[in-house]
Amino acid sequence: MPRRYRLRIALFLVAVGGTVFLLGATQWTVGAIRRVDAVESERDLWQRPADVLQALDLGDGKVVVDLGSGVGYFALKLAESVGRRGRVLAVDVRRFPLLFLRMRAVLRGRSNLEIVHGEADDPHLPAGGVDAILVANTFHELEDPGAVLSRSREALRSGGRLVIVDPSPGAGEAGSPRRGAHHHESSVSAEARLRQAGFEIVRRDDKFIDAPSHGCWWLIVARRP
Repeated sequence: MPRRYRLRIALFLVAVGGTVFLLGATQWTVGAIRRVDAVESERDLWQRPADVLQALDLGDGKVVVDLGSGVGYFALKLAESVGRRGRVLAVDVRRFPLLFLRMRAVLRGRSNLEIVHGEADDPHLPAGGVDAILVANTFHELEDPGAVLSRSREALRSGGRLVIVDPSPGAGEAGSPRRGAHHHESSVSAEARLRQAGFEIVRRDDKFIDAPSHGCWWLIVARRP
């Protein structure tokens, strides 16, 4: 067989293989998005997302951070809350959830959502450029909470809010099904850390969520003076 024909066949096979791969990847992505949507719909029933967003005191055009965004349960809601003139910084130390969130944001037309790959001790936030920060189901995962809180305070404008929602000690896997052996802090301990980092406490609710299947969660609203 002439060399040019072998080359054409090889290119054809590569093209077919690439098409099959892309179709498979697309099918997997669509299925994964549907599964995540189903999980988040169930989460809406007990997570009290509207009350969490209200605690952030957002408005059109605000800049808000979802610190520990994962695949974007809160980030996508925040993007709607701040409007097109606002901005959401979705921060996570894990790259794959951020990539998945980017795809979800594109599919939903959330052009005001930005992806930020953070580090364990530095979420890479703009100094003095943020109106509010949300840390939901993530505080117990922080390897260096003192450093993260310090960076968060630097990022907030004067009067800016930091809202933390986290499972109480003893909530266990029911309160945090994907978290393994991370240390869950009490609201008292978290409040002490916040005060040490220079925050003022606006509100603390030790039983913000108290659901039999998900345990007890606390909420703290703090502000930068």
